[in-house]
Amino acid sequence: QVQLVESGGGLVQAGGSLRLSCAISGRTSRAHVMAWFRQASGKEREFVAHRTYSGGRSWYTDSVLGRFTISRDNANNMVYLQMNGLKPEDTALYYCAAAQDYTPTYSYTSKSEYNYWGQGTQVTVSS
Repeated sequence: QVQLVESGGGLVQAGGSLRLSCAISGRTSRAHVMAWFRQASGKEREFVAHRTYSGGRSWYTDSVLGRFTISRDNANNMVYLQMNGLKPEDTALYYCAAAQDYTPTYSYTSKSEYNYWGQGTQVTVSS
């Protein structure tokens, strides 16, 4: 099992920045792909970014490309999402997710490709 705990959410004005953190515990060696998803009120949970264990491959949804950066600190079992240039449309509950295995045919942009989820941290961007 892998446990994930997010932190770092809050209220920020448009154009501001936040850094989300995800602490990984349990069988951390199984967290081969780590990702951030978000879910706005009344909408489906959507992919934001992912990064492989080795850090050699990252992917972002188009709407955050160039503004958000996902990073991993494997030594300390942490994953981060640096969010700059925040917009009101970024307002959502942000979730950390882990995929226990790496499957080359997966895109890792789908909720179904992840085995473990945190409880989420709220990000609210005011205009």
